[in-house]
Amino acid sequence: MSRTTGEKIFGAFNVLFMLLLVFVTLYPLYYVIISAFSEPMAVATGAVTLLPVGFELASFNKVIGMENIWTAYGNTIFYAVFGTLVSMVLTILGAYPLSKRRMKGRKVITFFVLATMWFSAGMIPVYQNFQNLHLLDSRLGILLCFAVDTFNVILLRTFFENVPDSMEESAKMDGASDWVILTRIYLPLSVSALATITMYYFVARWNAYFWSMLLLKDQSLVPLQVLLKKLIVEVSYNVNEAIDFSANVMTEQTIVYATIVIAVLPMLVLYPFIQRFFVKGIMVGAIKG
Repeated sequence: MSRTTGEKIFGAFNVLFMLLLVFVTLYPLYYVIISAFSEPMAVATGAVTLLPVGFELASFNKVIGMENIWTAYGNTIFYAVFGTLVSMVLTILGAYPLSKRRMKGRKVITFFVLATMWFSAGMIPVYQNFQNLHLLDSRLGILLCFAVDTFNVILLRTFFENVPDSMEESAKMDGASDWVILTRIYLPLSVSALATITMYYFVARWNAYFWSMLLLKDQSLVPLQVLLKKLIVEVSYNVNEAIDFSANVMTEQTIVYATIVIAVLPMLVLYPFIQRFFVKGIMVGAIKG
């Protein structure tokens, strides 16, 4: 079927708009990468725009040589991996019973769960809560800090609701408990949704810095993002008081860019393997069968 002139113009406009959107979205990351490998003075003078200028690894060597960087990197991996595990366990245990219409008080509990999406106690009460629970300067505090996201609970609950009731009834006739039904029926059928939510939690844990900055004072416990924040916001990196920002070797900008590249590298490597689950996981869980 041939398209009208108006449809062709509209299609061309959409293509141009999407190309512009892709450019605006990806250029900041592209700029960080090429600046990290460019000559420091070229970055400082603004000579780097679309292509790298020269090739310099002094900033990467400096960052890699900092002991605190790898301590913070290890902390980030720990918080991301085990924090995601804690979040997934709590999310599954919350979503599964809420998906059962037979559960008494289901609507009331769902209402209070949804209420947390719009109302919160505030930053100071939350901080005092962690203080009273003796979770300051504690890895456990970071693992439990905002471990459950309401949106993910609702998304997984909706996905569980799409599993046919006949499968659960058949399993119950064979004497299966709710725990067996969850682990042997619901979870295997929900791989796409679980992979999507796991990626959401993992990225959020990997990039989190605000509450880590507030709850952790011990520098041996802080994640990489807290140190990166000091570089960007405070424009200094004096953890060991042994860093010399020399104009002949590097600039503050290239140190920041090199650290950002090292920080986002795992996400760039991991995302292509998980991306195929995203559309299926979200769309299937968003449609009530």
